[in-house]
Amino acid sequence: MKQAARAAGFHEVGIARAEALDPGPLDRMLARGAEADMAWLRTQRDVRLDPRLLLPGCRSVVALAVAHDGAPPDAGPGRATVARYARGRDYHTVLKKKLKLLVADLQKRDPILRALPSADVGPVMEKAWAERAGIGWVGKNGCLITTTRGSWVLLAVVLLDRDLQPDAPHPERCGDCAACIPACPTGAIPEPGLVDARLCISFQTIERRGAIPEGVAARLGRWGFGCDDCQTACPWNRGVGEASDPELRPARHPSLDLGELVRLAPEEFRARFHGTALARAGHAGLVRNGALVAGGTGEAALEPELRRLLGSELPGVAEAARWALDRLGSHGR
Repeated sequence: MKQAARAAGFHEVGIARAEALDPGPLDRMLARGAEADMAWLRTQRDVRLDPRLLLPGCRSVVALAVAHDGAPPDAGPGRATVARYARGRDYHTVLKKKLKLLVADLQKRDPILRALPSADVGPVMEKAWAERAGIGWVGKNGCLITTTRGSWVLLAVVLLDRDLQPDAPHPERCGDCAACIPACPTGAIPEPGLVDARLCISFQTIERRGAIPEGVAARLGRWGFGCDDCQTACPWNRGVGEASDPELRPARHPSLDLGELVRLAPEEFRARFHGTALARAGHAGLVRNGALVAGGTGEAALEPELRRLLGSELPGVAEAARWALDRLGSHGR
């Protein structure tokens, strides 16, 4: 199993016995409403906690990880920063290809094997399984952290109807360190291991449809897609990130030009961002994010473009332009 996983291009692999997970962490988040608009976390609660409900007869969970680039962001004046995992090819496509190779190899060895691969699209708790399978541990910032690659990894799993020798769960290695908690610009980590999506810049700039709340907009800084601040502060991430999968290196969008973002047309959005993780924010989301960053970082040269966006019918864009102009001190002139 592990040989096949590494041959398919995964950097880390671990195995856990398929059984129900501890519902505590998920229920703690749901009890606070910290899932925000991600209603599927609540409606799919039971199947998320027990892989045997997703694949009847499931006996083992194979946890997998691929390293992505951990290089510092490159976004100065006039530009917006992109989260590190999203600067290359869409990780869904990269992981899906590796999973396909892996499952094909396994079924060649065992033709009647039943396998269900998943990479951030199915109701599977990838981080919990990666911890249970010994790849790493879930840190105080809610990210899966490994001792060799830090948290600059992307996760996938394969559910199998076969008994495999499980690995030992990974011990927690954060200790007394809590550097990630105050590093969050919006205070989205109210307690260790709990991330409140309502305040999280990553959620708001990627998953949020419509206007971004004032309290988050005012603290975006230069983040135009996602946020890495809680990971950058983590000591386990120092000096790692050079073993990135080639397709995940920042060849396409290491940062974004703010002028191009606020002028982004639908056809240009499709041409530039199809096949990248940035497409998840949608055309309206990227224009909205660009307007907010422009206003929050004082890009006065973009005032004419922001004024034009006051008449936009794209969800959340007019509100973002109005907020940005207020921040520039020019609204109402």
